[in-house]
Amino acid sequence: MSEPPGATVTLAQSPTADEPSKPLSAQRVVPLRRPGRWIATAVVLVLVAQFVHGLVTNPFYQWDRWGYWFLRPTILDGLVITLEVAAYSAVLGLIGGIVLALARLSKSPVLRAVSWTYVWALRSVPLIVVLIFLYNFSALYKTLSVGVPFGPAFFSFDESRLATDMVVAVVGLSLNEAAYAAEVVRGGILSVDQGQHEAAAALGLPKGYQFRRIVFPQALRSIIPNYVNQLIGLIKGTSLVFYVSLLDLFGSAQTMGSTYPGDIVPLLLVVTVWYLILTSVVSVIQFYVERHYARGATRSLPPTPLQKLRTGLTELRARIRKEAAV
Repeated sequence: MSEPPGATVTLAQSPTADEPSKPLSAQRVVPLRRPGRWIATAVVLVLVAQFVHGLVTNPFYQWDRWGYWFLRPTILDGLVITLEVAAYSAVLGLIGGIVLALARLSKSPVLRAVSWTYVWALRSVPLIVVLIFLYNFSALYKTLSVGVPFGPAFFSFDESRLATDMVVAVVGLSLNEAAYAAEVVRGGILSVDQGQHEAAAALGLPKGYQFRRIVFPQALRSIIPNYVNQLIGLIKGTSLVFYVSLLDLFGSAQTMGSTYPGDIVPLLLVVTVWYLILTSVVSVIQFYVERHYARGATRSLPPTPLQKLRTGLTELRARIRKEAAV
């Protein structure tokens, strides 16, 4: 029987008289030695230990003052403002991103051009410039009116009274977030297989129903991880609202740092820890949302951290019993 070209045949060697074969139960698989991995692990552990030791023992950090400021009412009030600004901006930014993404995918050249121009402009301008421009918007337009375009106005109102510090912060962050969310949503919609669109059209389903029930739920598997990155960036971006006179978490810490200059480092550490907590909570929510939308796309759902811990402990007990039996 001829062999296909490129095939390799391995012949099992029979044991010689000098090397008698061992029963399978007595044979053990020796793992491959990896000294480089052990060396790298040891170096990383030493560096981590040095970092933690310096973090704990360095008096410059003033951990006692950090504990004093961490739950002070001023800091907590700023934290509430940060959460409000981030929540409003995330919702409005996502809605605006969906609208812009649908406009980019529209067959209307006007909608495509306007959406592309908006995304291009807002992604090019720094967020701090957008916030400061909106903060001084009343210098350009002192009054705003509603009426017939290029015609008479039905009623007018003072822009400075409407544009409070909170409104300026939310509008500025939402406008900036919508530009980035539009590309995230558009990429998620384009990731849905074209066959899904064709199958929905073949069933005669309305366009709106196709998008809500078929296309968008599948696109969320791609949208969620990318948009959560944007959401984390948005939470950190709220620190810029301090420059439009809104005392968020960072602004409150800055104000207290001006009053108590000796506590600047502890106050910055307070802000750092709170941002770490907020982004960690968002990351946990992201995991479970991704796990929810993974149903039907994977053979088995990814295990939760608790399930991973249980599996690891079970494997460790099994390995210990096996080693003890040998």
